Amino acid sequence: MCMQAPLLIGCDVRNLTAETLEILSNEEVIATNQGRTQLHKFLRQADGTDEWSQFFISQIALSMNSNGWICNTVEEIEPLGLQLLRKYVQCPVWTVGPLLPSTKGSKHRAGKESGIAFEACMEWLDLKDESSVVYVSFGSQNTINASQIMALAEGLEKSGRSFVWVIRPPVGFDIDGEFKEEWLPKGFEERMRDTKKGLLVQKWGPQLEILSHKSTGVFLSHCGWNSVLESLSNGVPMIGWSLAAEQAYNVKMLVEEMGVAVELTRTVETTNN
Repeated sequence: MCMQAPLLIGCDVRNLTAETLEILSNEEVIATNQGRTQLHKFLRQADGTDEWSQFFISQIALSMNSNGWICNTVEEIEPLGLQLLRKYVQCPVWTVGPLLPSTKGSKHRAGKESGIAFEACMEWLDLKDESSVVYVSFGSQNTINASQIMALAEGLEKSGRSFVWVIRPPVGFDIDGEFKEEWLPKGFEERMRDTKKGLLVQKWGPQLEILSHKSTGVFLSHCGWNSVLESLSNGVPMIGWSLAAEQAYNVKMLVEEMGVAVELTRTVETTNN
């Protein structure tokens, strides 16, 4: 995960004080400044007494008793975050990432129900020009709301770009349930199939293989840490749409520190921020 995220968990972010950041220099505090709208609503509402804070306070307290931290990250990716974490925990921090499954075996990952045959997905990508395809996925635990799905579909179609979209039911429905045609513009799926402009994959797709394919040019993602590492490891730039957890921190780092991403929007609360 982005190493700057743990430093704010459990504090009252509505009134951030020196109590939490006393170990950091002024320069470092400025570097980790996060816009309020970039934070998940649970973190914006956190005051140290809520259920979310209490859970993480206990987890972080246990972590602080460790003799060392082993992190799935890379020194060159997170130099500032690792510098702050080491200063904060005052114990060794070892980076052992990126920890990625082999592309040869990812299509057979346990517990993953693919919405498309692996061969069919690769054959579709083989038809496309190099770096021409937009890959869209918000991970296995995240989704967007119904109006955002509709707007995203309309935008992808109007762009004229080829895309692979791993699509799940919107917020308020079973994320692992069947996707309904009514959540997309009328005739959208048929038009994408007939023109071969879009490939809709329900539930799960072979992400590593898609990202490593020469036709994939950009990844529209929630920027969960596994997706970040997989995209960076394959040299694919990202379009960030953070939805939960530490994803907003990941987007901030990718955009401002690394220059390998742009931010599209944030959360599922509005389509306009």
